[in-house]
Amino acid sequence: MPIQFHRRAAALCAVSLLALAGAVHAATPVNPPKPTPTTALTLGTGGQMPAEEAAVSIEHVDLKLKVIPKTKSIEGDATLTLAVKSALPRIVLDFDKNFTVSALLVDGKPATWTNPEGRLTINLAAPIQAGAKTTVQIRYAGQPHEAEKAPWDGGFVWKTTPTGEPWIASAVQGDGCDLFWPCIDFPTGEPLLVDFYVTVPAPLSAPAGGVLVDVQEKDGWRTFHWRQKQPDTYAVAVNVGPYDKLEATYKSRFGDSFPIEYWYLKSDDPAKAKALFAEFPTTLDFFEQMIGPYPFRSEKLGVVETPHLGMEHQTMNAYGNEYKKDVYGYDWLFQHELSHEWFGNQVTNVDWDDMWIHEGLGSYMQPLFSQWLHGDMEYMTRLNAQRVQSKNAFPIVSDKVMTEDQVYKPEGGPANDIYAKGSNVMHTLRATIGDEAFFKSVRTLVYGRPDPKPGNFAPRYATTKDFIKIVNDVTGKDYQWFFDAYFYQAKLPELLTTRDGDDLVLSWKTPSGKAFPMPVEVKVGDKIVTAPMSDNTGRIKVGDAVPVIVDPASKILRRQPYLEAYAAWKKEADEAAKKAEDAKTAAAKK
Repeated sequence: MPIQFHRRAAALCAVSLLALAGAVHAATPVNPPKPTPTTALTLGTGGQMPAEEAAVSIEHVDLKLKVIPKTKSIEGDATLTLAVKSALPRIVLDFDKNFTVSALLVDGKPATWTNPEGRLTINLAAPIQAGAKTTVQIRYAGQPHEAEKAPWDGGFVWKTTPTGEPWIASAVQGDGCDLFWPCIDFPTGEPLLVDFYVTVPAPLSAPAGGVLVDVQEKDGWRTFHWRQKQPDTYAVAVNVGPYDKLEATYKSRFGDSFPIEYWYLKSDDPAKAKALFAEFPTTLDFFEQMIGPYPFRSEKLGVVETPHLGMEHQTMNAYGNEYKKDVYGYDWLFQHELSHEWFGNQVTNVDWDDMWIHEGLGSYMQPLFSQWLHGDMEYMTRLNAQRVQSKNAFPIVSDKVMTEDQVYKPEGGPANDIYAKGSNVMHTLRATIGDEAFFKSVRTLVYGRPDPKPGNFAPRYATTKDFIKIVNDVTGKDYQWFFDAYFYQAKLPELLTTRDGDDLVLSWKTPSGKAFPMPVEVKVGDKIVTAPMSDNTGRIKVGDAVPVIVDPASKILRRQPYLEAYAAWKKEADEAAKKAEDAKTAAAKK
């Protein structure tokens, strides 16, 4: 997801309906009633998973969705095949209660259910035993929650193109798949296979993730059938519009090829679309060289232009950056969302508390790409811009089960620091353990092995503790002290320096008081001297040498009081400017 904080607001309400047999698509009123506010439970995602959801895995989703622009509504028919891991007394799924359900069947038979606040509980005649499989079919219709500020506030986006056609997208990473289809709304709720049928008014198109199996047109409607393997729950995404498509075959350094495609609005300047598409191969070259094989080569690399900024919808990433030029010579939004095919889609965090795996590593890919393209100046410039954004108010990792809100709200969570600070932590880790160990550790985190090749890996889950263990195994050293300092505490380590005669005396101070044996380089005149700092302290003879520069290559992320002073000044200046602008606006209205 692009960097920016998002808010939540919801009211609680309750609904209980009996299941009824019905047609494949429930009839939708010409003017469907305005839905009641979506509940806080539905607008939340992650946290402590109910035992009934932890007891199953979704092997297959057959999802038929009809998108009706005129009424901003959808009709859905979802069949979920569940594999039962332990005895299941009832079936629990996450699903927005505001949809009208016309039928709910378990193994083909009507079942009763309740859904007072967005956690659909289905009653069973008898418990389902471990090792069994069961299917749940739900037919529903209504108006999905509309995003107020996509992609940071989740929901559907209903807009029109510059030429007047419907332009629609779903963006639900922050609020969950349950906003428009029944699912398990947790990072570990990925289905193994999804058949996604999207029906839209002809001649509109509906690009989505996976492989396009078929397109059928009948009675003024077009149905696109996509088949996608093991997508993140929010990567089952709706995109509707009047699209043209650019397509090509990417020849990989691993000796094989796979399709790449970009779906863009027909009203776009074709030259701009082609210029963005020309970035695809170069960006793939970077990721495949630095990290490893593109994970979803059996399907495609796809991008679709959307009426919101962007999101990492596996094999059909959302792009809405409007072809803006960048001083670094590439489209940052395209590159960032593509990074999530590795960090987010190939390796998925087990819990939202581990979200830095997606966003910290994904954000570090931008300075790294700048270095790969143009050298160290742009690498350091990007890193410094990220460093200045960091707040250091809450730890990147809390070491407890978290919801998405708890991570992203700056009042109580790290918010943007999982991006900006996470990127700088990766820079410091790379400098500390060296390039070979760093990239081997990252590859092992992403693929589960250090030697990934097409066909020898599959999507996987990982935690922060997994990464720490990988780094320790790769280096043969215990780096828990590093991660304690940067992940599990909010404030940065501080390097104190004093003079004692001809000596420069250095000592590390951490908020936790824990050891931080980070070696420190010092430039003394024209020489670089390293203080080992094995007991948190060091001493270097500098005499009257000039200059004396601590950490001259800026390898270490640490507290810098001058940055804190700047941040305080900037906040005060911004507040004063806003106050003056508000006063000016108020005066103009008199």
